[in-house]
Amino acid sequence: MTESRTAEITAFLTRCGWEHARSDHLAGDASARQYLRLAKQSETAILMDADPASGERVDRFIAVGEWLLSQGHSAPRILASDPERGFVLLEDLGDDLFARLTAADATREEELYLAATDLVIDLQRHRPPDFLATGGAHELAALTRVIPDWYLRGIDETPNTAALRIEPLIAELFTSLGGSTSVVSLRDFHAENLLWLPDRRGTARVGILDFQDAFVTDPAYDLVSLFQDARRDVSTDVEAACLRHYLAHAGRAESSFMPLYALLGAQRALRIIGIFARLSMASGKIRYLEFMPRVWGYLDRSLAHPALAQLAIAIKDGLPRPTPERLERIATAWQMNRTQ
Repeated sequence: MTESRTAEITAFLTRCGWEHARSDHLAGDASARQYLRLAKQSETAILMDADPASGERVDRFIAVGEWLLSQGHSAPRILASDPERGFVLLEDLGDDLFARLTAADATREEELYLAATDLVIDLQRHRPPDFLATGGAHELAALTRVIPDWYLRGIDETPNTAALRIEPLIAELFTSLGGSTSVVSLRDFHAENLLWLPDRRGTARVGILDFQDAFVTDPAYDLVSLFQDARRDVSTDVEAACLRHYLAHAGRAESSFMPLYALLGAQRALRIIGIFARLSMASGKIRYLEFMPRVWGYLDRSLAHPALAQLAIAIKDGLPRPTPERLERIATAWQMNRTQ
């Protein structure tokens, strides 16, 4: 962090009355944002530092957060903000991330994931706000361009005809399977972004983080994000129980929902594989490569659905699997880029 940025943080906290607070860095995410936990006397708060110089913005985070709060959901309340300089002072929702709770006690997984499923059900009952972007057939398909741009380049492969068929096939399948742009998706809806707040009631017991990329898309999207988590394995029994719960309470038919669940599982896995390659090659964040085999496993599972037979062939013929040797090639690309 530069001295000028540190001075800007100090000035912002002074304006907010938090200039004498103790501060501790919190683990960040894949973005350039940074987070500090502030403490003064018995109060705590979270400072989001989203430096505009790194391409970050906070206006969408503020807008989505305020909308979620207006619907009764537990996004962190905004205590103060300076969008021009990229600062937001947030309510501290604590440390009880789903990922930590389930790692400490695996028997809690079904309880927590059912609560998250209920949040999805409730979220999808609300009319999407007008300011959100749409994730339809072509938008979702376009998100997989990171595969030829980064993954294939990282393993020194040139996209062949089969690889170039993947994007249009995803768009065609989304349309033919009846995909819709009808509900709000928080997009990065997984155990690292969900907090357990047992003192609250109903769906407000699930605290929500990292929702600035929310968009309007198909109802299956957030459930794929929840159960096909790049960072942890979710029990397939828990996934099945929660999907049955969702279908029963959201009033959706399994016969039409599950093909789209499989398609969006494949789409999301491809996008994540490409993003992890980009994070490694462009930013040196090679730790994300350790998650790639798990994500490829999700891709295999999704492609087993009969409705995705053509897509499965294109991926088999066009995308080499992430073997240890290929992952090493991606990892070393960062060092090569630095020396060029």
